[in-house]
Amino acid sequence: MRSGVSSHPYPIEKAEKYIQEKIAEQKIGRSATFVIEPKTRSNLIGIIELHDLELEHGVAELSYWLALEAWGKGYMSEAHPPVLDFGFKTLSLNRIQAYHMVRNLASGKVLLKNGFQLEGFLRQRVKKWNQYKDVKLYSLLRQKWQDN
Repeated sequence: MRSGVSSHPYPIEKAEKYIQEKIAEQKIGRSATFVIEPKTRSNLIGIIELHDLELEHGVAELSYWLALEAWGKGYMSEAHPPVLDFGFKTLSLNRIQAYHMVRNLASGKVLLKNGFQLEGFLRQRVKKWNQYKDVKLYSLLRQKWQDN
């Protein structure tokens, strides 16, 4: 699941496999995954993560997904800053990149709101429901993050 690309309906078996993969990746230092919950109750509504960590190059990819009923309520905009802080301060990253499918305009707005810059267009980068989809690629560099 990448940058706002939701996969619903999402069977429980796939969810369990996804959780096990995230735990394994985190143990070996390849990702850092965070749960998104509403402030009013303990209820998983999304995930935001830094993955494909390349600490020797100071690079990671930011990905996220959010439950359909939570869309448009500001959760992603609120979740980004602490994860970006973690990436730049704790992991000493120099570059965090993210992409979203072209049709997912909301993800692009969230990235821009959080200081990301559009870098380009990747044709047929992801396969969704047996069709290849185009994506937009964004990045945020440490220097720009520090300047904000």
